[in-house]
Amino acid sequence: MFRFYAVPAWQLLDEKAVKAMAAVTPPEEPIRPSNVPPEMMEAALSQVEYRGYQARERAKELLAAKSPAVFANSPNDLPALLRTADQLIMIAKMDGGERATMWRCQCGTSYAVPVALVRPVSLLCERCGRTVDLDPSFALGEGSAADERTLSVNAARRALSDFFREAMARGWPVLVSKQ
Repeated sequence: MFRFYAVPAWQLLDEKAVKAMAAVTPPEEPIRPSNVPPEMMEAALSQVEYRGYQARERAKELLAAKSPAVFANSPNDLPALLRTADQLIMIAKMDGGERATMWRCQCGTSYAVPVALVRPVSLLCERCGRTVDLDPSFALGEGSAADERTLSVNAARRALSDFFREAMARGWPVLVSKQ
């Protein structure tokens, strides 16, 4: 398992330079992806490409050499990391499933209709035969067809995408380290 974080570039210099800069400028806290459990990090990166490599495999390869390792450095890696952030969002949207409006019959049978198709209609319950009004005003709410693990992985993808964008906006190198 691994984790990402970003620090100002001057904190990666040799120890003398870091001490000199710390005397002039107070050290800044590293930024990290928010609310990403370490076990979700690899799953979030599983289908994502970074500079021609699978992002997950690239992180593991860098960690085999040393920990922590620089994963991306601004400005040279800015376009590649932003493409990776875009991929994370795109995959989260694709895996998230379609939003659906939910209804329930008196017998407990659930019905879900994609939000795009919702219009008032009635149907017979397939279990008890009662009429179920699929009227938006009687809906129980909206849900997603995705399971809990998929929702967690997609949340991790969104947080990781936001983190990559924030690090590049600040011009900070993104580091990867062992968990």
